[in-house]
This record gives sequence, structure tokens and C-alpha cells, in this order.
Amino acid sequence: MQDGIVIGEGVLLDTRPASFATRFLGAALDVAVDAAVVLVALATFAGTGVDVNAHVGAILSVGVLVLLMVVAPVTVESLTRGRSLGKLATGIRIVRDDGGPVRFRHALVRALVGVGEMWLTAGSVAIITSLVHPQGKRLGDLLAGTYAIRVRGGTRPAPPAPIPFELLGWAHHADIRRLPDGLALSVRQFLGRTSMLHPGSRVRLGTELSRAVERYVAPLPPAGTHPEAFLTAVLGARREREYALAMAARRRVADEGVALHRLPHQVPDPLD
Repeated sequence: MQDGIVIGEGVLLDTRPASFATRFLGAALDVAVDAAVVLVALATFAGTGVDVNAHVGAILSVGVLVLLMVVAPVTVESLTRGRSLGKLATGIRIVRDDGGPVRFRHALVRALVGVGEMWLTAGSVAIITSLVHPQGKRLGDLLAGTYAIRVRGGTRPAPPAPIPFELLGWAHHADIRRLPDGLALSVRQFLGRTSMLHPGSRVRLGTELSRAVERYVAPLPPAGTHPEAFLTAVLGARREREYALAMAARRRVADEGVALHRLPHQVPDPLD
């Protein structure tokens, strides 16, 4: 279990870190694309025949370097949530350590640190750091709190577990509020990885998660209910209720569309 990503709640995510070779190939593709764009831009500018002096040329050179090393990677990673062309081609994504999408500040830290560890040192610092770190992080990842994960070639997600039979009656009548996104994710990941956890950790995590979920449930399940059965019932009940609400909303929109279609055109305003 040491090759996965553990979020703050202590649950292993169903993703694995990208290998050094995959990250290196993705970075090389990104650099090649950026260099090609810069070369095309310079060739287009040179074709205009505009004569520039040494000072303007130096300013343009610095601007091109800043665009290539900082502006371009920050913009691409921020807009694509961690998936540049090279990463898209190699099937990897940059995410936060908690598994969430990267933001502008994460991309900015990675790019600024990358100027020193990749460009000024020809990538030697990034290569050594990635080889030494157990999850293949470079310095930019360590300072930004990010991670490279594989998003291609994973296993198909298992179908959601049904509500345990002994808790059907309770689940259909209990008041179960919407769980916070982080807690719901932790419960789903825990239930999907129970067979891979150490028995002691499985019991401890199940108990902690069930206690956290109990704050959103009333009344509580019958005494003696197993924590995993309780968590499965809560997720199953929420899934069924949200599906029912979604279907009801879809039917309501369809009915309103039919009613609007039947309305006559040019309906006169009511008389005063």
C-alpha cells in the first residue's frame, strides 16, 4: 500500500504515483512543444523584417525565457487542472497531496522552483530528487504540495454496494443529511479498500469514520450494527435519495417544457 496516495483521513486513494520514466517523458514532450511554439514565433517575427537593436533584443530574449519557463506551464496547469499536453499523452496528472486538483498557486510554485531545478541545472536536480524520493517527487512538488498520479490504465471501478438487508428498513426511514465531500470520499475509499487493509487498521478506521458519519444521521442504527454495514447503508441511502431527486427534477423540467410548448403565441397583456 505504499505506492498509493493517502489523504488526510488516512484512506488510500485508488491512484498510483507516476513512475520516473513516465514523468520524464511527459516533461520532455512539454519542453518540445514549448520550444516548437517559441521557434515558430521567432521565425514569424524574423520574417517580418523588423530590425531591433541589442537592448530590444535582450528584452525580447528575457521575455521569451519567462514565457517558456514560467508563464506557459503555470497557465496550462492552472487551466487544465494539472494536465499539460505531455502529461495528457503519457496518462498522468498533477494533483495536490490530498488528491484534489491543483490551483494557480501550486502551478506557480512548481514553475518557479522548476526554473532552478530543471532549466538552470539541465534537469539534474529534478532527476536526482525524483529518483531518491519514494513517490518520485521533485523539489517543486515538495514545496507546492503536489503529486503526479497515473490516470490511465486503472482498473474499472467496482459497482456501488447495496444497502445491507438488515438495515433496509432503518435506511429508508432514517434522516440522513448530506455528508461533506471529504468525509463521503473517505468513506467510499475505505469501503473500496477494506480487503487490502490490515485488520487492526480496518477496525480503527471503520470505527472512526462511523463516528464521524453518526453526526449526520438520526436516529442511529440498531445497537450492535457493524461500522462497515452502517457506512454502506448510509452511502446507499444517500445514493438512492439523490437519484430519486435527480429523476424528479428531470421529469419536472420535461413537464415544464411541454407546458411552455403548448402556450399560445402573442398572448395579450391583461386589461387594466
